[in-house]
Amino acid sequence: QVQLVESGGGTVQAGESLTLSCEASGIIFSIDAMGWYRQAPEKQRELVAVITRDGATNVADSVKGRFTISRDNAKNTVYLQMNSLKPEDTAVYYCNADIKISTWLRSRGYWGQGTQVTVSS
Repeated sequence: QVQLVESGGGTVQAGESLTLSCEASGIIFSIDAMGWYRQAPEKQRELVAVITRDGATNVADSVKGRFTISRDNAKNTVYLQMNSLKPEDTAVYYCNADIKISTWLRSRGYWGQGTQVTVSS
């Protein structure tokens, strides 16, 4: 089985920084895109940032210039560096990865359990 385990969430003051990590483990043949999504109370889950295996990134306009996504393919890990945090960044952050578990199967998306980020004003 495949597991995605996030870490690094917490409570910070506005203007501070946090770094989230997400490590994929289990039966993994290859990992394509990895990304971060977030869901605030009573809102839909939204894309924050995504990165391909080759390092191409796409970042939501709401966090552009403040958040940076990166990955370490050797460690099956994706990171989200969050700077200049704002109260509106408060949400549960979820890791997502497109993973192939064998060469003859198509990749499918897997989700982590989520990590809470709270930004106080």
